[in-house]
Amino acid sequence: GFTNFFPLEWMQEAEIKHGRVCMLATIGFLVEEFYRLPFYSGAPHLLVDTHDYFVKAGPLLQILIFTSIFEIVAGFPAISQTINGSGRKPGDFGFDPLGLGKPDSMAKYQEAEIINGRLAMIAIGGFVHQEWLTKMNTIEQLTHGKLLPF
Repeated sequence: GFTNFFPLEWMQEAEIKHGRVCMLATIGFLVEEFYRLPFYSGAPHLLVDTHDYFVKAGPLLQILIFTSIFEIVAGFPAISQTINGSGRKPGDFGFDPLGLGKPDSMAKYQEAEIINGRLAMIAIGGFVHQEWLTKMNTIEQLTHGKLLPF
């Protein structure tokens, strides 16, 4: 299978990272329908069209640069440590400023993060495709009863 070509730890790291990004994207997708920052008032109504607007306007280039720098500074060294047997667990950056990661409950939260990340990956894909097909945002579709794009 895939683990004969890719290390299992690398695949676990990728799944956790994509799950975290999709959880944020899902929340952002829904929040944007209720509140829009005043300086983005000229952006298109649909988020699918908003992507193209912000690519041309420039903010998405800033996000691309920031995430690329973060990936180079933190991501590559972290995955290198994980694959080379340093004992670092996939997805663990050691960032817990509030001290919420107690050893006795950590396994439960790690499993919940993976499950919710998988659900968010499916959800954001569904949001985007449904918006492409219906030309309505997610909340509009629910309030107008247009649950199927046909």
